[in-house]
Amino acid sequence: MPEHDPAGIDLARLIARNAQGMPAAPLSRKKPKKPKPGATSRSAGDPQPLGEALDELIASRGWSQEVNLHNLLGRWPDLVGPANAEHSRPEDFEKKVLVVRTDSTAWATNLRLLAPAIVARLNEQLGDGTVARIQVKGPDAPSWKHGRRSVRDGRGPRDTYG
Repeated sequence: MPEHDPAGIDLARLIARNAQGMPAAPLSRKKPKKPKPGATSRSAGDPQPLGEALDELIASRGWSQEVNLHNLLGRWPDLVGPANAEHSRPEDFEKKVLVVRTDSTAWATNLRLLAPAIVARLNEQLGDGTVARIQVKGPDAPSWKHGRRSVRDGRGPRDTYG
């Protein structure tokens, strides 16, 4: 029985010959070359595990901090607790400010109280100074600027509110 060829070159040749309708050549029994002392286990053309390739790409592009932040925000319930996470979601991160949207003003107030602890936890895991502050926003308010009850000049339907 032939020995296992970890590179798979012989098997690839066998498949290629078979696909072209040529008679299959016997698999060679050559042992793979041992790497020289001090050399890396992979050469430039050898396949690389996907995780390692992605890590190298992320590091080379300078995306490490951003990717780590997104990984942490993907675990939002772990950061703020399941009850708070159910009523809030991270919306944006720009210039060291994390913007969080909540379902109601009550949940917004609750998260504003927790904001310093969340910032500390994020900076602990991402590095000091990554997140400067958290801006907590309540639910979006309805717009009176559009629709059939809007008034081009003046306050519109709100002028009867007292």
